[in-house]
Amino acid sequence: MKASQFRDQTLEELQDRERDLSEQLFALRLQKVTGQLEKPARVRQVRKDLARVLTILRERQNEGK
Repeated sequence: MKASQFRDQTLEELQDRERDLSEQLFALRLQKVTGQLEKPARVRQVRKDLARVLTILRERQNEGK
């Protein structure tokens, strides 16, 4: 997902998305360790999306200051 799509979401949606991506990343890492990971590139994509969401959340926190 592109950053512009994340910027259109509300604060609550972003927080939900952050939680969801964190859980996905944990599950993917677990699959990797157990040798069940089918798409290794998915880990990289989830990490990038999580970083984008966290960046936008921090930007919004700094706007209020």
